[in-house]
Amino acid sequence: MEIIVKSSPKELGITAGKSGAALIRQAIEQNGFANIILATGTSQFETLNQLLTETGIDWSKVTMFHLDEYIGLPVTHLASFRKYLKERFISKVPPLKEVSLIDGEADEKNECERLSKNILHHPIDVAFVGIGENGHLAFNDPPADFEIETPYIVVELDEACRKQQLGEGWFKTMDDVPRKAISMSIKQILKSKHIICSVPDHRKAVAVKNTIEQPVSNLFPATALQMHKHCTCFLDEASAARLSQPK
Repeated sequence: MEIIVKSSPKELGITAGKSGAALIRQAIEQNGFANIILATGTSQFETLNQLLTETGIDWSKVTMFHLDEYIGLPVTHLASFRKYLKERFISKVPPLKEVSLIDGEADEKNECERLSKNILHHPIDVAFVGIGENGHLAFNDPPADFEIETPYIVVELDEACRKQQLGEGWFKTMDDVPRKAISMSIKQILKSKHIICSVPDHRKAVAVKNTIEQPVSNLFPATALQMHKHCTCFLDEASAARLSQPK
């Protein structure tokens, strides 16, 4: 795992977005197409903004997969990750080759099967991810399942995860925050050729410290990134503040 610390969330996003764009261009040049995973949430704002400004990407050759989504939440809801991706990315680039969004309103078992079958035919070139305040990767809260091979799974959201969503302003009350979600599994994320992990803000400082300094453990799900040969974590000074040896 490579660690890069920038002065601000904006600088973090510029650097992460440029790095991801270069990898997408490389995949298209080598294979004629690129398959990517996009995360959502406030941590991804600047990275996605930079990705949108990048030139030389033939988006018609790019297939995009969705990392996670709440179960039972309408696509019209402020917190819907489908809504987020449609408004912040899909509508702002030329038509993609394919878009694979998670339908949280569909039958969860059938939806996991549909998504899992699709991604198995699309080896991922670049995964854009973040880390939760509780150390989750996607919606794999602790203790995460590090062994399951199924690409998309149904997960229970723990209280810390749900509090984060409330604190970021996506919901009005804790009762409004869903308790279940469909998430890409840890093993599926780690199958990506390259991982771009964007983690700004002081709220993530403890999670960042645990991710980088704790031994790999499902009690700290994002420590799984330590096992990936081509993962780069982009931090700002706030999120890197608790590291024992600042990078």
